[in-house]
Parts: sequence; C-alpha cells; structure tokens
Amino acid sequence: METVDGGIAEIHLPAPRRRCYRRSSRPVVPAMNILSIQSHVAYGHVGNSSATFALQRMGVEVWPVHTVQFSNHTGYGAWRGRVFDSQMVREVVEGIAERGVLGACDGVLSGYMGGADIGEAILEATARVKGANPAAHYCCDPVIGDVGRGVFVRPGIPEFMRDRAVPAADIVTPNQFELDFLSGTGSATLRDAIAAIDRIHALGPRVVLVTSLHTEETPGDALDLVASDGEGRWRVRTPRLSLSVSGAGDMIAALFLARFLREGSAAAALALAAASVFGVLRRTEEAGARELLLVAAQEECANPSLALTPEPL
Repeated sequence: METVDGGIAEIHLPAPRRRCYRRSSRPVVPAMNILSIQSHVAYGHVGNSSATFALQRMGVEVWPVHTVQFSNHTGYGAWRGRVFDSQMVREVVEGIAERGVLGACDGVLSGYMGGADIGEAILEATARVKGANPAAHYCCDPVIGDVGRGVFVRPGIPEFMRDRAVPAADIVTPNQFELDFLSGTGSATLRDAIAAIDRIHALGPRVVLVTSLHTEETPGDALDLVASDGEGRWRVRTPRLSLSVSGAGDMIAALFLARFLREGSAAAALALAAASVFGVLRRTEEAGARELLLVAAQEECANPSLALTPEPL
C-alpha cells in the first residue's frame, strides 16, 4: 500500500492468478458401459427403445447401435422404416472404437438382428470389445420367435443364432420357443426344460436365462423364469398377467446382463431383473396400455417394488 497526493492510500492487489486446465486425452467414463446392438422403434418400447432407457435408469451408460429403424414394432401389422445393412453397424462401431473407449466396455448386448449379415457384424464388434477388454461379456438375446407365433424373423437368422451367435455368447436369454429351437428338444416338463438348458450350455454359453417358461409343473396363473450358470439353477415364479405387449424380453435381457455384471450372481440377477420387468408389466396392465409404460414405471428398473426369492432347482 502506498500514500499518494491528498493522503489517499492506493492499494496494489496482486494480479489475478490464471488457472490452467489441462485437457485430458482420455474420455471420462462411468462405472459400467454396455454396447447394445439391436432394433429401434420411434413409437413404443422394443429393442433398443426398451433396453437403453431401462439400463440408463439403472445408472448404466449405453452405446446403442440400431440394426433397424422402424416407426413401430411389427406386431401392429404395418410399419415404416428400414433394416440397416451390416456396413452401417460396422461404421458406427468403428467410430466408437476411434474414441479409444472399447477397453471400457463391460458388455455387448444383441437382440433382433434383421439379417444374418448384421449378425456377423455383431460378432465382429464383440470380438473387438473382448480384444480390448477380455473381461467383457457378450449377452445374446436370440430373437427367433415365440410360442403361438412361431418364427417371425427372416430366413437364415434362426440357424445363424444356433450355429454362430449362441456359441459365441457368454449369456443367452431365450424364451421357451427359442429354448426348444436352439436345443433341438422340447420343454414340456421342468425336467425337459433343464435338459434343454444343459444342451444350450454345451453350445458354449456359461449363463442361460429362460425368460418365460410354462411347463406341466407351472400353475396356470403363473409364469416361471429360470437361470442357470452351469453350477446351479434357480427359478422365480410371477403371477401371469393378461396383457400382450412387446419389448419385455428385450428389457429383461438388458437388465439381467447389467445385474449379472454388478452382482456376479445369476440367481441375484434373475430375481432383480424379473422383479423389475414384472413391475413395469403390472403397471402397463393396470393402465390397459398396448405399449410398455417404461417411462411411467421407470423406478421399477432401479428399485423393483416386488421382492423375489430365487428357488434352487
């Protein structure tokens, strides 16, 4: 401080310090990242439109790559849009790889493929992810058909799923129709279903989740879900709801993968994922909606209101 003419003190303040921010060359990534390659619709919740938000609501970062872009799911009988070719999938994955983040990818999720050529692109993407992160898991939802509807995918896809995709997967999530097709046997009884699951294990996957199972032992007002990791098998049973909506299988495959990665347990993943999907379906049924009320019932994804106890088989 100095005194100048007139006795007024002049205060000299130090020059402001400049803060230096160093730009990091490494992207900031959250705790879990999942590359999800499957269909997408603008209206409704199937494929990535179901899986992405459900995972994000759990706090998982999702990198969605679409195999198709439709206006709505095909169950309406009419839709607009197109199936993308395999090169588009490869280009998007290449762009992600150029960001240098594949080593931070914890899992790859695939669903409806649209064509066997897209399936090859998905397997290539999975190989790239596992090359960068050997601990990553590939979860294949082998979308082929359903009980009462039969096969509803393009020719060649069922065989691709059985011969190429399922053997490459760590986790598979077939429904009962797909379980029977992939195993080449039936599942009329629980014993038959377990034998079919063992056949799936023999193809390569360590973890199998049957997302909807009704055997001779299942009560008429209930639905079973069974998970197996080769060391144990567990079942949860939920009330059978009367609604018919699409997208629940896509949602449970996504949540099961994320829960398995977090919990490290097929039994825990089964209980939590099944409870979440049942909560969303129950809310949808109560509202009489034709599409999953995924946004309205989003809390179910992170904190399911129903507590399920896995039953060892």
